[in-house]
Amino acid sequence: MLRFLLMRIASAIPVLAILSLVTFAIIQAPPGDYADYIRSQLINQGGASFAEADAQAQAYRVEHGLDKPLPVQYLNWIGGIITRGDFGYSLYYNKPVADVVGERLPRTLLLALVCHLLASVLGITFGIWAATRQYTWIDSTLSAIAFLGMTVPRFLMALIIVYLLVFQFNVSEIGSFFSPQFGGAPWSWAKFIDLVKHVWPVVAIATFGGLAYNMRVMRGNLLDTLNAQYVETARAKGLTGSAVVMRHAVPNALHPLVMYQGVVLPYMLTGEIETAIIFALPTVGPAVVGSMAVGDVYVTATFMMVLAATLIVGNIIADMLLVLLDPRIRQYGES
Repeated sequence: MLRFLLMRIASAIPVLAILSLVTFAIIQAPPGDYADYIRSQLINQGGASFAEADAQAQAYRVEHGLDKPLPVQYLNWIGGIITRGDFGYSLYYNKPVADVVGERLPRTLLLALVCHLLASVLGITFGIWAATRQYTWIDSTLSAIAFLGMTVPRFLMALIIVYLLVFQFNVSEIGSFFSPQFGGAPWSWAKFIDLVKHVWPVVAIATFGGLAYNMRVMRGNLLDTLNAQYVETARAKGLTGSAVVMRHAVPNALHPLVMYQGVVLPYMLTGEIETAIIFALPTVGPAVVGSMAVGDVYVTATFMMVLAATLIVGNIIADMLLVLLDPRIRQYGES
């Protein structure tokens, strides 16, 4: 097991290197950079002439190394990460990229993990419930809910909820995690309740899509498993229906869902990013969009690398969980 884990981690290093190169090239592909953004700001808001603004933009480009060829910029960026843990300097936020990521990534990951746990628990439970009550009104209702969760775009659900909260229920505190009185207060039960009041739309929307997928996959796999011969044998031995389902059918039906865990964390992160942009929460989503809009390359590239890293880590965790779930895989690996 340890050897398998070390091999997977070692194989992830060249994958991350290739992804960093591709990500950096794609981000730099559109014309313009942050110096062009500065020039437009000086002209539109500072009243400077084009010549003055262009001179300042060129000076800024030289000062921050934006005039260097793209391969040199990439090597400087990746070299700083490897040697010093330096992810570059955010031109837009005027602080190191590590500080920007450190402020926004933990709360983003926490929201994504909460959504993942809720989607997994509820989706698997509803999938078992629907499969064991096939063609009943319960199965039809849950299938309709799953269909909506898999087809309705998350940003559309976010827009609908924002409209209802602002224009129908007169909610004014949109775009923050806490009310003003709880901003700098120590943690308490009242502060936790206030946090839930502010983030529940993001959690609900991101959870809804993951729940729908988990439920559909669990229902389909469990229906196939319930018709297997070993399940019929278990029933013939006199086991109760719940024992047959939970002890024999469900563990084998979970295999595809365990493999799905390899991509679910990036999926939940993108779901959180989409909804957080609509709600203007200070998480990764608005930072990525804002940095891309002004050409703040290092912030965008770092966040994209974080998403790639979560995908790799998720796949490693999924492989380990599958080995623990299925003894046959463990025996095959040992042989």
